Amino acid sequence: MLAQANAEIETISVAEARQFVGRDDVVFVDVREAAERAASGGISNSVHAARGFLEFHADPESPLHKPALASGKKLVVYCASGGRSALAAKTLKDMGIANVSSLAGGFAAWKEAGGATEP
Repeated sequence: MLAQANAEIETISVAEARQFVGRDDVVFVDVREAAERAASGGISNSVHAARGFLEFHADPESPLHKPALASGKKLVVYCASGGRSALAAKTLKDMGIANVSSLAGGFAAWKEAGGATEP
């Protein structure tokens, strides 16, 4: 499944993703579990949408909907190391969200490269 997802989605490097920081037309989406985010923080100004609830967060008809996921903005999805974000990006793409990518190496790579984080 992971190989198929990676074949069908855009994966961007940390260097590419850092160019999107602060842009009004880009949303960073953290698909890690809440406990992971609480323990290690996240990319600054990112939206949390745990992978297990992603379809509900992305569906405008769901009571769990997160408007940022249906904003039409570019979504940069990340997890701890890049696997879940690839699956999540494919799921979002399959749901009709066209402008979505996965962050290669996930939050670990982001932190290692000195990317901005928040608690």
